[in-house]
Amino acid sequence: MRSVILGLVAGAALLQVQATLLSNPVLLVLLLVSAIALSAARRLAISTARITTFAACGAVIGFAWAGLYAQYYLMHELPGAWEGRDLTVVGTVDSLPYSFEQGVRFNFSVERVVEPVEARDVIPPRLALSWYSAFRMDELQKVGSVRPGERWQLTVRLRRPHGNANPHGFDYEVWLLEQNLRATGYVRPDQNASLKNMRIDTFVATPGNAVERCRAWLRERIHDALPDKEYAGVIVALVIGDQRAVSQSDWQVFNRSGIGHLISISGLHITMIAGLFSAMVFGLWRRSFFTNAQLPLLLPAHKAAALAGAGIALLYVLLAGFGIPAQRTLYMLSVVALALWFGRATSVSHVLCLALGVVVMIDPWAVLWPGFWLSFGAVGILLFATTGRAQGHARAAESYGTRGFLSLKAAVHTQYAITIGLVPLTLLLFGQVSLISPIANAIAIPLISFVVTPLSLIGSMLPSPLSAWVLGLAHFLVESLAHLLSWLSASRIAVWTSPLPSWWAFLAALLGTLWMLAPPGWPVRWLGVLGLVPVLLLVPTRPEEGEAWVTAFDVGQGMALLIETPQRRLLYDTGPSFSPESDGGNRVILPYLKARGIDRLDALVVSHSDNDHSGGALSVLRDVKVEKLLSSLPLDHPIALQAVTHERCAAGQGWQWDGVRFDMLHPSSESYESTKWKPNARSCTLRLAIGSQSMLLPGDIEAAQEAALAAERGDALRSTVLLAPHHGSGTSSTRQFLDAVQPKIALFQVGYRNRYRHPKKEVYERYGELNIQRVRTDEAGALTLKFNGRDEPPVLHEYRSEHARYWYGR
Repeated sequence: MRSVILGLVAGAALLQVQATLLSNPVLLVLLLVSAIALSAARRLAISTARITTFAACGAVIGFAWAGLYAQYYLMHELPGAWEGRDLTVVGTVDSLPYSFEQGVRFNFSVERVVEPVEARDVIPPRLALSWYSAFRMDELQKVGSVRPGERWQLTVRLRRPHGNANPHGFDYEVWLLEQNLRATGYVRPDQNASLKNMRIDTFVATPGNAVERCRAWLRERIHDALPDKEYAGVIVALVIGDQRAVSQSDWQVFNRSGIGHLISISGLHITMIAGLFSAMVFGLWRRSFFTNAQLPLLLPAHKAAALAGAGIALLYVLLAGFGIPAQRTLYMLSVVALALWFGRATSVSHVLCLALGVVVMIDPWAVLWPGFWLSFGAVGILLFATTGRAQGHARAAESYGTRGFLSLKAAVHTQYAITIGLVPLTLLLFGQVSLISPIANAIAIPLISFVVTPLSLIGSMLPSPLSAWVLGLAHFLVESLAHLLSWLSASRIAVWTSPLPSWWAFLAALLGTLWMLAPPGWPVRWLGVLGLVPVLLLVPTRPEEGEAWVTAFDVGQGMALLIETPQRRLLYDTGPSFSPESDGGNRVILPYLKARGIDRLDALVVSHSDNDHSGGALSVLRDVKVEKLLSSLPLDHPIALQAVTHERCAAGQGWQWDGVRFDMLHPSSESYESTKWKPNARSCTLRLAIGSQSMLLPGDIEAAQEAALAAERGDALRSTVLLAPHHGSGTSSTRQFLDAVQPKIALFQVGYRNRYRHPKKEVYERYGELNIQRVRTDEAGALTLKFNGRDEPPVLHEYRSEHARYWYGR
């Protein structure tokens, strides 16, 4: 059975890297044939052939099952013809809403389409909606007070699922697919309806709505008891698993200290609560003979305790939003409860594999997320590292002192095993390891699991003012812990970073850690350290001598490009700011730099102050060492003040790195003394030359600046690659300018269905008329150009093409 389940997981994982899906009939045939083969293989004697056959059949079953699952979810895709059109729908709020500065976000279950009638059969059953505050008749229209389970009639404008596509970035599109959200959109201001008329029912009774309403009620109670408290979001995460109110800065501290897994409803918390409740029921049930009930005669106490523990675990997991760590724990506890109920002994490895199989069968996309591998990996490491130890400890425990010493020794060994055992997986997933994690977890695990979490759960249900007192104490403990962790994580040696390892380096590290954690008696376990040598010696990849790489990130409606020479790196613009907590820097650029092992930039150019170019700069400056900032920003701008060294862009500046020539062509020094120049007109325009090839980065300059550059520079403006000025707006990319540059390739960094409608149709066609190859980030994802320094044109790599997945639908 275990080999079948492991094969099933491998098959589901294989399906998630496919560019296309097999048809449903083919998948059904594969499923049927593998099931028949599996049944036949059960007659084989236990051998390597039987285990291999079981694993192979499991892999085919996992592949086919995941494919059928994906085909079913993709059936509900919003047709492209209905993007951007107003639709009136009736449905219910079926998720926990999240309020932000401009409005509220929630999932909406569509019951019927009011108009237009022809859309009734094509609108997906579930939508991800945002409701923004908007001006209506010169007054600010506030969003509705949205609560789970309410039925509303809303006018919405939808689009197909789309997310930024970048190397090492979060894949929003597959996340939407996993949630069965096949369209996203926003609520349109209704000129003729009041909020009162738009809300049809205050609650629609379904089990899911009831759970979400309970979660909302608990969240409100916590925020009411802890108004304006800095770590109220952490208390909410521990009670109902909603982490959205935890700030980005706090997550940085928690992750650097290695306790991020505790800031939610983790498997440890669920096991603890289930165990306490089970023990309480067991004790009370046994002592019911002191009453007239005599309950043990009706049901043995251990069965009642198992049922109670599984029930409370299910309730807690529902409150957690059914995350993967919570699912794993629930399924494991359920298997143990069933074994106790039916009097069947079972091994921990069987329980773990069964939980693994159930998670993948219910959610085949679980294999794409780090939490899945870390969750099951941690339990697997503990099983491997504690083999052969528990029995010896039990025999040696002859006194309370000895028992206490052995318990402490076991706890230390457990922390050692987890810390060492997860190093390869953590490096593979995140490219970093917290060196202070053992200390931080030794403090945080008992405090969060055995003190803060019970206090938070009890406090969220107590009446006022008791709830405020209990939750206030929980908040004080979290605040004290956060201050300690901030101090620990502030050190530069708190985290060890590395480029993401190759498969062979990861495999060597994994074998090395397993060797070190082998049971007593295993020969020379310290030799396992040698397996970590490859990952310790990894260095970031770099261009060869005479080469240069340019990566144009997919940051939506914005600009951000990384330019690399063999020894130097320059970042041109940083993408937009999406919210106070999210921007192109921390969502796209920094994950890429960390995955590559890049912790230093020689220069950062912020072309001008517009949000879509400068929005991520502060995040980059905070997390990466930047030697120099070049910009057209005012000297008192927050970005300029954050930089170690700031210098204004000016025509005539130039430098050479590793044979690559950089020249600043615009703006002039005198322009900073004038007040008539807009930020776009003062965009830093940079040209780089690699041998006979070149690239021009003009920012958001417009027709007047293009004409001046063409007149001043003439043939010196020619470039092989052109970053389309101002994203292809109607005020840029004049014919005169394009004739002067004569590019072979034009890059358009634009957002999908952006509100500016960039690139403008006539401008885009102008490039095509000149036989210029046009590439758009909203269609191709991140773009990488590799210049070889010779007469050959640069090699262009498109992320969505080279990393094709079936959910991209292109």
